[in-house]
Amino acid sequence: MRFEILRGPIAKGTIRTTFVLGMRLVVQAGTLLIVARMLGPQQFGAFAGVSALAVILGTLSTFGTHVVLIKSVSSDRSSRHDILAYAIPITTICGCVLLGIYLSTVLLALPETGIPMAALIAIGVTELLMQPLYGLPIAERLAMGQVARSQLMQVLPLALRLITAAAVFMLAPANPLAAYAAGYFAASLVALGFAAMITRDCWPPVRRWRLPSQRELRHTAGYAASNFTSNGPGELDKTLAAKLLPLAMAGLYSAGARVIGAATLPVVAMVLSAVPRLFREGRAQPKRTAHLLRWVFGAALAYGLVLASIMRLIAPCFDWIFGAKYHGLDTMIQWLCLAIPGITLRLAAGTVLVTLDKPWLRVGYEIAGLTVLVVAASILATTVGTVGMPLALALSEWLMAAVGIGLIVKMQRLS
Repeated sequence: MRFEILRGPIAKGTIRTTFVLGMRLVVQAGTLLIVARMLGPQQFGAFAGVSALAVILGTLSTFGTHVVLIKSVSSDRSSRHDILAYAIPITTICGCVLLGIYLSTVLLALPETGIPMAALIAIGVTELLMQPLYGLPIAERLAMGQVARSQLMQVLPLALRLITAAAVFMLAPANPLAAYAAGYFAASLVALGFAAMITRDCWPPVRRWRLPSQRELRHTAGYAASNFTSNGPGELDKTLAAKLLPLAMAGLYSAGARVIGAATLPVVAMVLSAVPRLFREGRAQPKRTAHLLRWVFGAALAYGLVLASIMRLIAPCFDWIFGAKYHGLDTMIQWLCLAIPGITLRLAAGTVLVTLDKPWLRVGYEIAGLTVLVVAASILATTVGTVGMPLALALSEWLMAAVGIGLIVKMQRLS
């Protein structure tokens, strides 16, 4: 069994997906560096705060239908049309409602960011409508075991954003944030059109579209909540930083947190490669699943510890990479290293619970973790200053990782 895992489809899938995610890492790193230098710490802190809020709300747009699509198509490919028939309408409706909530929240709760309304609309439409719709064909590829291909599709809009950022940086318009926001929107629009072109029968005919039944809504609700809470810890902290810290300090924190988040992509590759098998075998073959889970969590912990050590050593390089305006970024990244192993374990635990058909358990402990993040950030940011944000994030991530793994161990013992 040990060598089966090391040489099997999950290991091979992890290697292929890690390679693709390596491309994604390069693209995201390039975009982060260009946008951060182009905007400066203050504007970047504001942009990171409002865009993170859009990403958080955007996780609710599909209302969990993308997870249902993965689960159903991984077992029966012919089920895609029936799922898409209600996934597309519910994504469109939820996205429009969430767009109104997003704009109202930014205007009322984050007026200090000073982001123009046109830029807010561009960011909101991108993250709340176009990206969720684009995620449906990506979910299909993942369900069919084409993990690397699904990640390549995810890289496309990110690569287009990189091109946009580079163009804005070189042209140096009077309002670079507004210009980049327009390109941000255009990148996702082009990617959505490309997905429709390369995916056979990408969308079912409009005459087949329908609203989900109550039973289907109950089924997707758990996945929707799980998707929301799983992305919350990776995004909510940037919005909190924009609210609790001076915008220049929020920019330092957001840049450091983005660097840390991008570095955990290989764990995402490993977990994604295991998802189809866990959906198929999770509860039906508990012994095989238990063995697989030991490898998943062992690898997640080992990678987290090694990554934290490496990032702590190379942290001084980031002051030079981001430029003089980001002086102090090295210290911020060193403090953020405390959260890295917790992040990798939390990512693994949350995905495993969803594949074991226990999304509400994940929602429960991640809501607790988000509550701890908000309370700890509010206290620590005012008492110990800027380092309070990375300390609050580390506390939240380790708490969620410990509770999530404890729940899985308990479930395996019962099995």
